[in-house]
Amino acid sequence: MRRKLFVGNWKMHGSLVANGSLLRDLKAGAREAMEGGDLVVCVPACYLAQCSEILIQSGIALGAQDVSSHAVGPYTGEVSARMLQDFGCKYVIVGHSERREYHGETDEEIAHKAQRAMAAGLTPIVCVGETLAQREAGRTREVINMQMSAFLSVLEPEETNDLIVAYEPIWAIGTGKTATAEMAQEVHAMLREQLVEKSAEAGELVRILYGGSMRPQNAHEILQMPDIDGGLIGGASLKAADFIAIAKAVL
Repeated sequence: MRRKLFVGNWKMHGSLVANGSLLRDLKAGAREAMEGGDLVVCVPACYLAQCSEILIQSGIALGAQDVSSHAVGPYTGEVSARMLQDFGCKYVIVGHSERREYHGETDEEIAHKAQRAMAAGLTPIVCVGETLAQREAGRTREVINMQMSAFLSVLEPEETNDLIVAYEPIWAIGTGKTATAEMAQEVHAMLREQLVEKSAEAGELVRILYGGSMRPQNAHEILQMPDIDGGLIGGASLKAADFIAIAKAVL
């Protein structure tokens, strides 16, 4: 059975004082929470050093929110996978919907980022998901398959085992529309099928996270679905009690 994984994405939130308080509270409740699954916090790059030091021997893994598609070179403002590794990062989010929308990241660029991360020993959390217009046009499977194929096509079957995939139903975030657990499971099953086509082993091993506003109130129902292996959690990860409650929802 795949162990659950809960990844907190702080996005562009935090300060030295707030981070310290949040992580201390998270560490205090982490032992029981980790009976339900693994915990990761993905923090802004400028806070990696601070958070890495606080999380030593806590069992909570550190991750970044983005990585360059380049290994090294004249790319002002970019952060390479090797740099992230220097700060103790184990994970990195790749292709988040906000990066796709606001920074114009393409499927091809996201695939290169995933490769760079894996080459440096990081585990990429590759995000996929459809917009409201795409869903209403009946293009969910088409869009998901296209996004998945972009990075699966550049990986060897054995490399695929080291991925994490996160499904973000963009159409259900901030639109007033609700994604039910069954709707999420339907797409997660599609993703699992595509992984199996690449490698039967990957289909068994790869964890697929749900990134559609998971909260303590809906976590238990969502996490009961057979192909949902945890959550990519935004706002709720900024409150230690909520993040812990989500992880404990599987117990």
